[in-house]
Amino acid sequence: GLIKDFHVTNCGDDLELIMTHTNGVDAKEIHSLSWDTFCEATEKAEKLGLYGAGQDLLADAFSGNIKGMGPGVAEMEFTERKAEPIIAFMMDKTEPGAFNFPIFKMFADPFNTAGLIIDPSIHDGFVFEVWDIQEHKYVFMKTPEEMYDLLALIGAKSRFVIKRVFPKKSSKVNSDEPAAVISTEKLYQIAGEYVGKDDPVAAVRGQSGLPAVGEILEGFSLGHLV
Repeated sequence: GLIKDFHVTNCGDDLELIMTHTNGVDAKEIHSLSWDTFCEATEKAEKLGLYGAGQDLLADAFSGNIKGMGPGVAEMEFTERKAEPIIAFMMDKTEPGAFNFPIFKMFADPFNTAGLIIDPSIHDGFVFEVWDIQEHKYVFMKTPEEMYDLLALIGAKSRFVIKRVFPKKSSKVNSDEPAAVISTEKLYQIAGEYVGKDDPVAAVRGQSGLPAVGEILEGFSLGHLV
């Protein structure tokens, strides 16, 4: 079939689709399936008289890629290991930058992730891909070498957003394959006007050359935004 496995869930009033497949990132057929699913769910919600049905769908017809059409997208392509823990995170009514601090803690804070100190496979740190979502530019920043500069950017969470985190060349995990991916779409920039808060999502890989699952979850232990 088109997909290998899937899970349909929700975060607040948002429909979430978690899928695994072998078609790669930005696959038209996968994005089309997702869009059709959202549209059919919208039709059903409208018939039931549910509030805000389809409010995040900002286009009338699918154009080949769901990015820029409203839904948040976090995709990663990687070589599957014998054990491959992946954690999907979903947020409702916030902004993509809400992930900045937890992701930083997972991959750059030794008080959160002890492996950064004691595990040789991640001791050298990680590479963060940070986007300026106003100017549509990005930069790669290494930790721990550029930690302070990284914090200077991602502290301005409405403009600078962590998009991906990669292992370094010294890692036993492929350095070209992301360890974390976060959606960075902002609805008001897509629509050109305020159409509601954003609902960002993220996918994070763990264990064996990456932060442990407990260390990933620990990144959210502090309620840093209210």
